[in-house]
Amino acid sequence: MKKILFIVSLISLCYSCKQKEEKALVVTETSIAEKIANAHGFEHWKNVSEITFTFGGKRNWTWNPKTNDITLITKKDTIHYNRKTIDSTSQKADRGFINDKFWLLIPFQLVWDTSAGISDPIKTEAPISKTEMNKITITYSKKGGYTPGDAYDIYFDKDYIIREWAFRKGNKAKAGLINTFENYQDYNGIKLALGHTKQAGNQGVKFTNVKVTFQ
Repeated sequence: MKKILFIVSLISLCYSCKQKEEKALVVTETSIAEKIANAHGFEHWKNVSEITFTFGGKRNWTWNPKTNDITLITKKDTIHYNRKTIDSTSQKADRGFINDKFWLLIPFQLVWDTSAGISDPIKTEAPISKTEMNKITITYSKKGGYTPGDAYDIYFDKDYIIREWAFRKGNKAKAGLINTFENYQDYNGIKLALGHTKQAGNQGVKFTNVKVTFQ
């Protein structure tokens, strides 16, 4: 009888260990979006209390990600609003904020934008550098949002750092805009690309006055 109980206990122990191993595998599995976000310091974002930046020398933003309070300062206006209560006055400003934030924080948007579809990575030639990189495509739903149905081809290196992207409006086959991701700066572990050059070598978007405040 003792022998039988020992065998049953042994089987139960093995089964329990197997279940723990399977759970551990599930927990440690990391998506491609998370790998890219983590390479850019996503783990530190939870401690950010405020971020300020100027987009293209025209729009100055201050954003508190914990409260979603936003301030936009331009030559003509200063607008304060909260993303939880957007009205007709703040909607235009919010469109600009979503666009500018997307450019600056695209590595994190890959994780935040859970409704978007992300393709499996493939190896291909990047359009500007003409070097082999990894590529994923993030595609947005045709319903909702400010840019429904748009797609972005994201090119990243072996360290999961984004180096180029191609924007395809409405998920068209041909890209309407292609830019580099360069001049990376480190803000206490958060890596942000402040420079974006177009395919022809012309300067595209440039970020200035970037400040990341931690709580």
